[in-house]
Amino acid sequence: MPTRFGSAQWKGDLGQGSGTFTVGKAGYQAPYSAGSRFEEAGGSNPEELIAAAHASCYSMALSFMLSLDGHTPISVDTTAQVTIEKVGDGFAITKIKLMTKGVVPGIDASMFQDYAQKAKVGCPVSKALSAVPSIELEATLG
Repeated sequence: MPTRFGSAQWKGDLGQGSGTFTVGKAGYQAPYSAGSRFEEAGGSNPEELIAAAHASCYSMALSFMLSLDGHTPISVDTTAQVTIEKVGDGFAITKIKLMTKGVVPGIDASMFQDYAQKAKVGCPVSKALSAVPSIELEATLG
């Protein structure tokens, strides 16, 4: 299996400094700063990267599980919200909320909920993020 890469550069102190990260082969680059991480300033932040990674991994895991059982989805759309908060002397990711909507012919809402919960547990990124105190799931069959 392949190993994936990302990189980041930071210049200056936390309050006034800034940096740029690069994501893998695609070369997606974005600036980040304390303002984009802890306030609403322009740029991106590590939590958005985690949210995108979790949402994309989860969508793939759910689609895979459904397809294995002959329920090929038309679509699975997932959004992840990652919450970072001050905890003690530092900061921590305290909550992730996954919101997914699937269009899957031939299954009912109860079956979709079962698959959705299994994907939440089985998704490799969910496993990597298991130290987050709360990972919530809202799943809707559309």
